[in-house]
Amino acid sequence: MNADLLSSPQVAPSILSADFGRLREQVDTVMAAGARVIHVDVMDGHFVPPITIGPLVLGAIADDIHERGGLADVHLMIERPERHVDEFAKAGADSITVHYEATPHVHYALSKVKDAGCRASLAINISTPAEVVAELVDELDMVLCMTINPGWGGQKLVESSYAKLERLRGIVPESVPIEVDGGIDPRTAPRCAQSGARVFVAGSYVFGSDDPAAAYDEIVGALTQRA
Repeated sequence: MNADLLSSPQVAPSILSADFGRLREQVDTVMAAGARVIHVDVMDGHFVPPITIGPLVLGAIADDIHERGGLADVHLMIERPERHVDEFAKAGADSITVHYEATPHVHYALSKVKDAGCRASLAINISTPAEVVAELVDELDMVLCMTINPGWGGQKLVESSYAKLERLRGIVPESVPIEVDGGIDPRTAPRCAQSGARVFVAGSYVFGSDDPAAAYDEIVGALTQRA
């Protein structure tokens, strides 16, 4: 796992919006364009209504991601994620995100992620105050700020998210990257960066495009212009 990747801005294409009949091909396409963080959304039909994928799908692409020097960024939108951490770690996860709202044992869940040898990340939903992160800062390798309601791609970023990102940036040290997930495109990514985000999950804008590599490049270009 190349942990140094997350010390600089990264656009992380989310396979939630990919064509699963051509999943390896689509992952290869965006990685050839420069993507090094591949976001894997896992949904259980309980914490969020949709059901998506499990460790077997991650295992099918993890070697390809690692061979290109990339990182498999697994986002568990599932109830009691601590029960499934080991399976995803064995399947090739490098970073595992658990939701603050998904378990009564958040500290334990983050500890399970670290014990499994992965980077530990905490996600918070739109209605969850940024301040809850303060009690867990010492356990975190990353924080994920949801900028849409989790579960479905293609939603618009909620405008109040920019101020929340700024509050998060004031709570977590600069060494802990803030990841933003939902409604990311060439217009919203620079505003999120200005508010403190460093990792930008982009699903429908990239894989919903006729040319995922070009769509990825557009977001990278918008971030580079801002810098």
